[in-house]
Amino acid sequence: MAAMTVAPRRWLARLAVAAGLLVTVGALLIAPATSASAHAVLQSSSPAASSVVPSGPSEVVLTFSESVRKVPGKIRIIAPDGSRADRGEPAFDNTVVTIPVSPDAGRGTYLVSFRVISADSHPVSGAFTYSVGAPSTPPTDSGGDDSRADPVVSAAVKVARFLGYAGLVLLVGPVLVLAALWPQRLSRRGPTRLAWTGLGLVTVATLADLWLQVPYTGGGGLFEVTGEGFGTVFGSPFGAAHLVRLGLLAASVFLLRPLLARPAGRTDAIILAVLGVAALLTWPLAGHPAASPAPAVSVVVDAVHLGSMAVWLGGLLMLAVFLLRQADERELSAILPIWSRWAALAVSALLLGGTVQALIEVATPQALVSTTYGRLLLAKIALFAVVIGVAAYSRQLVRSRVAAQRPVPVRRAVWVELAVTAVVLGLSATLVQTPPARTASAESSDVSAGQFTTSLTSTLFTMQVELSPAERGNNSIHLYAYSKDNLPLPVKEWRATAALPSAGIEPIEVPLLPLTDNHAYGDISLPAAGEWQLKITARTTDIDQATVTATVPIR
Repeated sequence: MAAMTVAPRRWLARLAVAAGLLVTVGALLIAPATSASAHAVLQSSSPAASSVVPSGPSEVVLTFSESVRKVPGKIRIIAPDGSRADRGEPAFDNTVVTIPVSPDAGRGTYLVSFRVISADSHPVSGAFTYSVGAPSTPPTDSGGDDSRADPVVSAAVKVARFLGYAGLVLLVGPVLVLAALWPQRLSRRGPTRLAWTGLGLVTVATLADLWLQVPYTGGGGLFEVTGEGFGTVFGSPFGAAHLVRLGLLAASVFLLRPLLARPAGRTDAIILAVLGVAALLTWPLAGHPAASPAPAVSVVVDAVHLGSMAVWLGGLLMLAVFLLRQADERELSAILPIWSRWAALAVSALLLGGTVQALIEVATPQALVSTTYGRLLLAKIALFAVVIGVAAYSRQLVRSRVAAQRPVPVRRAVWVELAVTAVVLGLSATLVQTPPARTASAESSDVSAGQFTTSLTSTLFTMQVELSPAERGNNSIHLYAYSKDNLPLPVKEWRATAALPSAGIEPIEVPLLPLTDNHAYGDISLPAAGEWQLKITARTTDIDQATVTATVPIR
């Protein structure tokens, strides 16, 4: 009778799994077929930035380095009189964006501002001017927004990613240990609660990711979300990957319940493993790996990296919290050697995956120290080296058969590993929101790349300066002011001059147009190559102002 009751339950569980997979397939079907690409950069425009054309164009064409997608209402062309010159919706064709322009637009200077989404789910924005007939005073875009995401939203995205990783650790560790290493005499209640907590964290983090992606790409605050914004996110590869993950999590619930209560059958364990591998793939498919130069390799390597991390940390957590406290010497003698081999395989996979990722995402040794992504990666490597040392100590105890007799030293070493790797998880959550070094280094202070970028500090503010193409002739300059806390700092008045003392060129005034409270834009013609002195003054209140100076090499 009991066997007849179990069979229908298994049948219902597998039916529920099939339903969850149908949700997953549905999410895959509604996802657009978008080619993989990287953090996009505006390569050219027609009309060109700062150019003067004899007659008004019927359209403005933006060409990016990689394919981009639309952020609703974030591409605008402002006429000299301050009115909107763009007409209708812009057309997106892979790397090219075409914006229709009103044929009635008059003479003068036009402002083009844009915000789009690159394939790795990050927003890319900027602005430039062109003139029809003759230049005039640049117009102001009253609907403009800062090219940086809201700091609260950016921080919340990192927190959500961290919670997702933590939930994965709490889920994978108990499931793996209960399925293969758990002594029958011990209660399964504690690990079961840990596993359900992990599943809940992954689910909440996934839903939070979907919510936060709307203001993150649109440039709004934490609760500035719209139905159109959600539609854009759900229709993107990022949204599809997260919907797939939710479907796989729903399907796995019905297989987890019997496995956590008692050892699972071989068929159910295989199905659950397949669902787990598929769910792991959704993390890289929603981030940088899917947009790397070798997306197939990057996605697989990142999934292996993430899965190895979850196995290693989840197993360590189970050892520290349960097994090293509750198992007796005989049980530990059987468990620890097996776990030691698993941990060695997981760490080897982590090292291999991390090396491949670094080669793809960093690209050059210089980018390791010259970009934020590279420096975060170096910090992660240093912490990982500490963890490897502690793990080697634990493995030596296991090999010498001391661990089963005296588990306290092993437990202490495990807690050290967990503490350090918690910091590593935080760095990983930050890395996935940081432009890869291969992209950032191309946009850094490199004259040969056609752009000069630097950060200047005064007693009042930090000034981010971007000048392109950093060569003789017309150049565009963007200035961003930030407080000491790295928050956007409103500026009441901007002034800037450029001089070339070695050639006897006196300071030239740079006309600046405030695009937002902390962002100003200007055009200047630099007649000669050399080391130009750029002096910038920003007044933040009626009485407070500061001046910073940069040396800009012009080819």
